Amino acid sequence: MGGIRKKSTQTSEFGTKGKIAHDSSKFYSRKMMTSMKLNGEETTVENPLPTNLRNTILCKSSERMTELPDNCIHLMITSPPYNVGKEYDKDMDIHEYRNFLLRVWRETYRVLAPGGRACINVANLGRKPYIPLHAFVIEDMLSVGFIIRGEIIWVKKGGGAPSTAWGTWMSAKNPVLRDEHEYILVFSKGKLDRDAKGKRSTIAKEEFLEFTKSVWYIKPESAKKIGHPAPFPEELPYRLIQLYTFKEDVVLDPFMGSGQTAIACLKTDRIFIGYEVDSNYVKLANKRIGVLKGRLFD
Repeated sequence: MGGIRKKSTQTSEFGTKGKIAHDSSKFYSRKMMTSMKLNGEETTVENPLPTNLRNTILCKSSERMTELPDNCIHLMITSPPYNVGKEYDKDMDIHEYRNFLLRVWRETYRVLAPGGRACINVANLGRKPYIPLHAFVIEDMLSVGFIIRGEIIWVKKGGGAPSTAWGTWMSAKNPVLRDEHEYILVFSKGKLDRDAKGKRSTIAKEEFLEFTKSVWYIKPESAKKIGHPAPFPEELPYRLIQLYTFKEDVVLDPFMGSGQTAIACLKTDRIFIGYEVDSNYVKLANKRIGVLKGRLFD
């Protein structure tokens, strides 16, 4: 007797669970989807990162990454300064701040290879008023031409100080939500996929199953331990690198800070290039990178 043939599914209602042999053409032909046009990228040529910039951190603003040729980066990972009064922050209004980031996003678009991804870790700010920063970043990235691929909710479990933003205690007068998460916004340039010819992924099966979930539970990093007021955990860039790049791809962090992205690159056989305006943090990052290299290559 022949094997049982699995019946193909198609979109009959929103949220259907069928994923094997699923025909989604009906869903994607609806006006909701066809009205969201993807921006096509004309060029498919990748340029190499100059040899002298491989695994380096430049002490300058990423608003003008003039050292980098077009289409030379495969993945951008960063967490921008939040403009909330940290020692490295300027005091900008929301329009100045968005324009500052917009200059970085435009340069990021220029230097990304076709199909290259951009991953931005961002938290929303304040309570009086509440600033939905992740929504502003999405709006500005779309205006540059990026395709949004999704968003990851980073739940900061098992670490950090407990939130005390209660508002009015046990009263409906003005209760305030307590954020226990941040966002990782994922975009791509020009197209959804990348050319995989001659490339090698390094992600394990168990990692792929876990990292493709839209909610990540990762303990925050200790600012005191790292020596930087706002480091993201190394696990965060590690997951993004494994998920979105091939071995020996080039990863950019335009706000390198303490070097977490660079360290994750070295541990995964990727090449990094970073920008950081604070010379003390450049020294800190290079020191940490040097210690890691000593461990890896001894």
